[in-house]
Amino acid sequence: MTQTKTKFTGGISHEEYTPEVLLNPFVHRLELDTTYEKIKTYILTVILLPIRVSLICFFVITGWIFASIGLWGLTEEELRQKPLEGWRKKMKHVVCMLGWCSLRAGGLIVTVKGRQADRREAPILVAAPHSTFIDGGIVYITGFPSTICRRESGANNHIGKLINFTQPVYVWRDDPDSRHNTIREIVQRATSDLDWPQILIFPEGTCTNRSCLITFKPGAFYPGVPVQPVCIRYPNRLDTVTWTWEGPSALKLLWLTLTQPYSNCEIEFLPVYYPSEEEKQDPKLFANNVRAVMAKALGIPVTDYTYNDCKLMKKAKEMNLPFAPSLVEVRKLRNRLGLDKNNIEETLVNSTVTCRDCSKISYMEFVSLLNIPSNNMSAHQLFKIYDKENTGMIDFRDYLLGIYDRTGYGRLSPEDFCKAVCQTLALSKEYALEVFDQADRNQLGYITFDFSVK
Repeated sequence: MTQTKTKFTGGISHEEYTPEVLLNPFVHRLELDTTYEKIKTYILTVILLPIRVSLICFFVITGWIFASIGLWGLTEEELRQKPLEGWRKKMKHVVCMLGWCSLRAGGLIVTVKGRQADRREAPILVAAPHSTFIDGGIVYITGFPSTICRRESGANNHIGKLINFTQPVYVWRDDPDSRHNTIREIVQRATSDLDWPQILIFPEGTCTNRSCLITFKPGAFYPGVPVQPVCIRYPNRLDTVTWTWEGPSALKLLWLTLTQPYSNCEIEFLPVYYPSEEEKQDPKLFANNVRAVMAKALGIPVTDYTYNDCKLMKKAKEMNLPFAPSLVEVRKLRNRLGLDKNNIEETLVNSTVTCRDCSKISYMEFVSLLNIPSNNMSAHQLFKIYDKENTGMIDFRDYLLGIYDRTGYGRLSPEDFCKAVCQTLALSKEYALEVFDQADRNQLGYITFDFSVK
């Protein structure tokens, strides 16, 4: 590990270890750096883009027509009660072929590795990492499996027929019991004796930049049935497909992708994962173990980021909070340093005098106040988050502002939760309490920092 001498204000010096980079999977940077890339893009925009858009529209519209024919005479209730049969089921092969043609028309070259298991072997396909809207094209490669999607998408006049033809499991946003109903339907489909399509699920729940695998939501693992992991890669020199919370817009990505001569996509079917009895009883353990297998195959690490984390960072950014992108990193580093298990910060928050001038404290003062080792790499990273200008000084009040857990056990009471979100995210107290009640479904009187409903 590289070591360098660093001198801080006040003549204090210490050994500083070069910190490892904290991954932020929700950020993607894309720029056309060279003149060649810019000229090529402009030329292909004029010559290639209109042709590709025309071909894609033709195949999508034709697929929509065939999907409409396949759904003719069926109600939504009938679609949810039993799988398609006879000529309707055969029509799905035609739609898949047209969908595959639309991908090829867009310049996407798909390479398939491994063997896709059938429904009897693995009722559920688990795909990751989820990094782009193009991932949706995997349904054409996998035989039009059922997906998990919002009800609003199925009601869309343009793509609703194509979505409904997969017989998806719908999520109803306006239904407070939507999550539980969705899980119940997944379990029923996965364990049914009827010939339902396989269910395709992206367990990360949001798009990332493929630098790691974030926490898998347990929905795909509640049935306790065998699942087949499906790894997705985009081995391209210029990454024009990655769509994250912070980065190029979908329209820009679509434009740049369609103006590339071609784009590569690799889909790898890993061996079917059969859960142990312990995993069948613990969906989160099942999810974590499958994620570990996929991360090993992909050659990337796993992190404990969640969908809620990226929503929090996005909201904080909208509120122009100075350390918005780093909220989750702070929580992770505090956990590594053991600060979430003691009451040092609670004491500091309640103390009237913590330092001579809390608006300017050095690194050595920082570690002294928190009683953590000065040569700890995580301590350096935590300080660095607040030292954006590399002055060697931070405002300690900014740090303490984020410490709302007065219990010291990683739990937030209604009062602490309201204080946190009202001050940092500018929510009203009434709305904050409403969010708290929704998160605390078991009426425990507290929620954890990872306040996903259990």
